Amino acid sequence: MKAATFHPAAIVAIRSFPAGVLRELGKAIFELQKLNSGNAAVLSDAFDCFWVEELRIRDRSGIYRTVCYTRSPRGVLVIHAFIKKTQTTLKHDVDLGRKRLRELLHEKI
Repeated sequence: MKAATFHPAAIVAIRSFPAGVLRELGKAIFELQKLNSGNAAVLSDAFDCFWVEELRIRDRSGIYRTVCYTRSPRGVLVIHAFIKKTQTTLKHDVDLGRKRLRELLHEKI
């Protein structure tokens, strides 16, 4: 099973999520760790990047997104988490996710 590595800013955002969302998110990340052997490419629509999973969790308090990169030899990289407030993912969130992915891939974090 692959390890999960979190960008520090993603941890801060995730800690603000409600308890029920945290449980579902934990299960989803665990499934990514177990199931992703790195053999199948996953394309995130919003992030337009192979090997990126956008985990989508909805509860009565809102819609929550967590962005993970699954192709790293270090394991699953959790690069960005946010509360979705519009129908489309904001450019700011996409740019921030790409920046954080570069930071983790080049081990600046």
